[in-house]
Amino acid sequence: MRTERPLRADARRNRERILLAARHAFAAEGIGVPLDEIARRAGVGPGTVHRHFPTKEALFEAVVVEHLEQLTRDAREALEADEAGSAFFAFLIRMTSEAHAKQDLADAIAGAGANLGSATLRVAADLREIFAALLERAQRANVVRTDVDAADVQAIVLAALTAQRQRADTTRPDRLAALVFDCLRPNDPVARSQR
Repeated sequence: MRTERPLRADARRNRERILLAARHAFAAEGIGVPLDEIARRAGVGPGTVHRHFPTKEALFEAVVVEHLEQLTRDAREALEADEAGSAFFAFLIRMTSEAHAKQDLADAIAGAGANLGSATLRVAADLREIFAALLERAQRANVVRTDVDAADVQAIVLAALTAQRQRADTTRPDRLAALVFDCLRPNDPVARSQR
């Protein structure tokens, strides 16, 4: 079995610069940014980008995996929080604002623009599993309605993000998120007051 050698210090720095430039470019513009432009923003040549990431899809995936891993860490922390409801909704706000602000994450959630590789699928599966536990905990605390599951919430959030992007309403960026959250809360007025 062949193991990969660790990168030299200069190669590691170049890789980090490429990822940082790609993260900013994809976040602002989605996957349509040319690799040559990412190389220019990173201050390296196109060949350096290709040595680390043979395709734009490979670079996109590396950036998305990094985002999903951070969201997974945040979800784990939320799972440990004392208040199940506030932890669930705080994480949902973080996730929706991240996807709204970062076009690459929205593209990845929607499955648009790239074939997701095994690394992305693995991290996304971990995130879905932890999110389902977070949702179940909030449902047991009676702050989220019990007739929805994690797939329902993901579909509703994705639809709201899509609608928000199409409307381009910058005056009230959290309006649709607030509506989604209200839809997730039980009809019980006592539970609704535990926001």
